[in-house]
Amino acid sequence: METSSRSAACACAAVLMLLAGCQTYERAPLDLPAHQQALSLRLTETEPLTSFVERLNEQGHPAPDRFDPADGLDAAEAEVLALFYNPELRLARLRAGIALATADNAGLWEDPVFGFDGAEILSPEGPFELGLMLNLTIPISGRLSVEKDRARSQYETELRRIVDAEWNLRWLVREAWARWATTLERQRLLDSTLDQLTHVGSIIDQLESAGVITRVDARAIRAQVTSLQAETQRVRGEAERSRLVVLELLGLPPDIDASLAEGMPLDAEAATDDPTARLITHNTLLATRRAEYQVAEDTLRLEIRKQYPDITIGAGYGNEDDDRLLLGVSLPIPSLNANRKEIAEARAERDLARAIAETTFESLAHELARAQATLDAVVQGQAAYETTLVPMLDDQSRELARLMDLGEVDTVLLLDTI
Repeated sequence: METSSRSAACACAAVLMLLAGCQTYERAPLDLPAHQQALSLRLTETEPLTSFVERLNEQGHPAPDRFDPADGLDAAEAEVLALFYNPELRLARLRAGIALATADNAGLWEDPVFGFDGAEILSPEGPFELGLMLNLTIPISGRLSVEKDRARSQYETELRRIVDAEWNLRWLVREAWARWATTLERQRLLDSTLDQLTHVGSIIDQLESAGVITRVDARAIRAQVTSLQAETQRVRGEAERSRLVVLELLGLPPDIDASLAEGMPLDAEAATDDPTARLITHNTLLATRRAEYQVAEDTLRLEIRKQYPDITIGAGYGNEDDDRLLLGVSLPIPSLNANRKEIAEARAERDLARAIAETTFESLAHELARAQATLDAVVQGQAAYETTLVPMLDDQSRELARLMDLGEVDTVLLLDTI
């Protein structure tokens, strides 16, 4: 009985030793009020943003020379703030952290398996018989190294997605900033026009009283004034909504005291005479598709490696009648299953990943052509407005003002000019 107790103690000691490497759970409660307070301090705690700008400049990424929101955020500083605090980017980076954790712990050997068997002989003199077994799988197939490669490919894919999200965010910020700046300018033009039209309205009252213009014409001009007032209020609300969109992209709360410096974002520079070649080599979405294809390649490699068996070796102790040393070896034979289903699925997934990359390129090429056509049309239209239409309307507006001062009003021409 003493021998059986000693053996049981050894078994318990072995189990405790195997459990010694286990991690413990630590509670991390969610504190949204603290997060709300941190949001309100994002423009005052500028030290991490200053370091971030320095890193961007060192790596050759588009960034301002310094970050100083004290004089108002300009468009370049807004991009930096968005790259640092944007909520969607934060989630993308945390997803990459999950992939990195997987990559750092991929390809590990399987844990040893400890087994214990015991039998109590019911006769008065019957001994307690036991058997202890420790099984260990030796990965001779090379599967673990391929698992590491695939995990690294998955992490690389997440990094590519982050880069793609960062560049998309830059353009979203520029677009939202341009929309806000354009709306502000439109609001100023409407305010200026409304002031002029209000002055016209006071003259119209006098001309109507003098019988120079009809009541119908006077009513049409007053209706235009009212319509312009409503449009001014609508554009003022649109400008505020555009400002809130910018704040959301920057990761700032809507009630923060943030001054946005007026002005349009910098124009993008043309980088090459062959935009399609640049699209293939530099587009961040295509880079993500290439990384996804590599994951599919590594997955197929892994499923093929799983055909080849790993050896499981077991050693232990038993005391049936006499003390015994136990030894066991198992080796799967890949003759019936041979991982055929998984290999076929992985090969089909690789074909799909290839098609996704190729069709993404096709879609981007069409999008590039449409963008170029739109740009050409806008540039031509802008030139026509700036060189012909706007000077013509300015001259006509001044001529109408002169005629009105003389008591001559062409209502239709006045409303069209406005």
